[in-house]
Amino acid sequence: MIEKITLNKLQKNLDFFHKMYDVVRLIDPIHKRVIEYRSNSMEQTREICYSYWVNGQICENCVSMRAYREQKSFIKLEHSPKAVILVTALPIDSAQEPVVLELFKNATDTMMIGTGEYSKGEVLFNAVQDMSNMIIRDELTSLYNRRFIDERLPADIVTAVTKQKPLSLIFIDIDNMKTTNDTLGHPAGDKLLKCASKIIQRNIRSETDWVARYGGDEFVVCLNNASEEAALRVSKQIENDFSKIVLYEEDIEIKVKASLGVFTMPKSGLTAEELINLADKNMYISKEQHKG
Repeated sequence: MIEKITLNKLQKNLDFFHKMYDVVRLIDPIHKRVIEYRSNSMEQTREICYSYWVNGQICENCVSMRAYREQKSFIKLEHSPKAVILVTALPIDSAQEPVVLELFKNATDTMMIGTGEYSKGEVLFNAVQDMSNMIIRDELTSLYNRRFIDERLPADIVTAVTKQKPLSLIFIDIDNMKTTNDTLGHPAGDKLLKCASKIIQRNIRSETDWVARYGGDEFVVCLNNASEEAALRVSKQIENDFSKIVLYEEDIEIKVKASLGVFTMPKSGLTAEELINLADKNMYISKEQHKG
């Protein structure tokens, strides 16, 4: 078992870290803020951690959040507009706010993948993106996966509470998935899941919202800065679009049905688990109504 890094050990090894890495910093992975450390004390700054990458978006593959949640070290490749960076995230044993040590090393000129014009960096940048997608994307639907939900939803909740903006969740379950698989076969079921993912994606705002495959035939949709009224409209449209899906196999016809549950977080906030459970509960209410 690897011994955790304490603040005292961090202080003793800071000079070493600065010699070995290009950037050394502490961050709060939940609030996405850089932490200033001096005289054995920490203070959260106004600097957003992902501003380092210049694209203005939260990292989809956030290893620092993963390091904090699982309390072990993680490594990934990330890229800025001009460089590929090896990122190491190590959880810090602290009784205060969540803290992760991030160590950045420029790997642009030392890593080679495949073939191509490395002076342009295109091959390497594309390889980094492909590796990140393998971690946070569902292979069948290309939607985000359960790991992405666990790492991204807490950050969106913090943003909503801090800015006092509404955040709504839609939990979706395909009612007759088992019937589709049993009657038409699993290839038809896979086709249904892909079709469902496209329907959901075209009904949400790509710049602010996201959808993930929660598992099996279940999906979670996160609508940032969306009131309950707005979320119910999106939910109704998705449900209507689902009802238009009809699967055929010889003389067999299956009309697709889905149950959707909407929950809008109160201004005081909830944990990610609580929010998902409440949306899931409303989904089951919808499912029972379909049976009636």
